[in-house]
Amino acid sequence: MSALAKLLEAALFAASRPLTAQELATLEPGAGEAAVRAALDELQRRYAGEDHGVELVQIAQGWQFLTRREYAETIERAQFALRTRRLSPAALETLAIVAYRQPVGRLEVEEIRGVDSGAVLDKLLERGLVEIVSRGEGLGRPLLYGTTPQFLEILGLRDLDELPRLDELSVALRPPAPAEPE
Repeated sequence: MSALAKLLEAALFAASRPLTAQELATLEPGAGEAAVRAALDELQRRYAGEDHGVELVQIAQGWQFLTRREYAETIERAQFALRTRRLSPAALETLAIVAYRQPVGRLEVEEIRGVDSGAVLDKLLERGLVEIVSRGEGLGRPLLYGTTPQFLEILGLRDLDELPRLDELSVALRPPAPAEPE
């Protein structure tokens, strides 16, 4: 394994969040981004075999070592990993609206949900799942919200393009047809 790959491996194990190739390139300034990407590919190939309990994955616009899926449930049951607090149904609904409509203002979220959503948006901001991305052009220049890299990390997505399409969701969420009498 190359010296650069070893350095990146150490940095990724020490990090508590995904690290971008640009961040990793700062560890060895003379190496350049192409060398960093080659070292990441080398690491990913090395950990892709079944000889390891972890794998290097590209997630939330960065790279991170994660427990392999086949061991994740056992690790979770043992409660070694930190448990994240669950989101309320109102928070999940609001987060879905932001994810699919971003950048979106509070009033648009409230129109869709039919209730005041200011407190829920504040909670999502506090948890780092949404952020203020810009200001709208309308009256008062309202704040517009979008999702964060932490949102992608929690969902295990590289980017927003990996979100299920809305038409796929409507099929998955459709109630089952009643059974026909025999």
